[in-house]
Amino acid sequence: MHSFKELVNQFNQQFSTPHFPDAPTSLYDPCNYFLTIGGKRIRPILCLMGNELFNTIHADAYEVAAAIELFHNFTLMHDDIMDDASLRRGMETVHVKYNSSTALLAGDVMLIKAYDYLNKINIQYLHKIIKLFNKTATEVCEGQQMDMDFEKRNDVSLEEYIQMITLKTSVLLAASLEMGAVLGGASEGNCKHLYEFGKNLGVAFQIQDDYLDAFGDPEKFGKEVGGDIKQNKKTFLLLHALEVASPNQKSALLALMEQNPADKIEKVLAIYKACGIDAWANQLKEQYLQTALKHLEDIAVLAIRKYPLKELADFLIQREV
Repeated sequence: MHSFKELVNQFNQQFSTPHFPDAPTSLYDPCNYFLTIGGKRIRPILCLMGNELFNTIHADAYEVAAAIELFHNFTLMHDDIMDDASLRRGMETVHVKYNSSTALLAGDVMLIKAYDYLNKINIQYLHKIIKLFNKTATEVCEGQQMDMDFEKRNDVSLEEYIQMITLKTSVLLAASLEMGAVLGGASEGNCKHLYEFGKNLGVAFQIQDDYLDAFGDPEKFGKEVGGDIKQNKKTFLLLHALEVASPNQKSALLALMEQNPADKIEKVLAIYKACGIDAWANQLKEQYLQTALKHLEDIAVLAIRKYPLKELADFLIQREV
């Protein structure tokens, strides 16, 4: 069995080969630029880990992992346009460095290339992998649309937000694991448990991310806390606060969102703490984490084979940065 770090190194060695032709450079240079920005490679590595949970890593798993990483980068490139984001991982986004039309086309060709990698796998797995890949890609688009719709609404419920996060973020983590499991010869029941592990882990990860943005240690978090509060982002914390706050607390919170005073972060955090939002968020995160780990426990393989996934879950959810 390999650790996450070992698999990252193996995947990066294979993924560093050229994916695109040389010309036209105006199309393919932006693709190559965006891929060099990097990232944690969590999704493709989950595919490899899902495969190794049941068998030695199949060569086709690297093809599917490459497709997953290209698809993920395609979504990020288009998300940056929709969000009008100027930076991605500290580097200029493609639509800023080049232009929006080029960024659209570069994202499109990246998605097409993902299918080229999928078409390289053994025919006996192809239909099942393509079906899951397409279902997941559709759900990611649905989640992104929900996220944009929520920006215009003031009545978003916590349940709606969890559904959005599940579609936008969690299903790709879950499907990456399951696609690897399919290549490893896993049974349908084991595939279902592994998918649910990834889906619930993804929600727990987002809760942790929202929590750290508000309550994290700036030195450990690596950036100023309170960014979501400044932007009035509808996070787990804000939505629950609006549900449980007293009338006075809710009025004060809504006024802070509208007025944006200099001490907004401190005042919002004071309301969050008075409402017990910090303890609630940790409890909710733990609930999703335990659900994920129960599904991992129910997978019918030797416990030692599950250790790398358990270790990764602990790292992602217990992290302070």
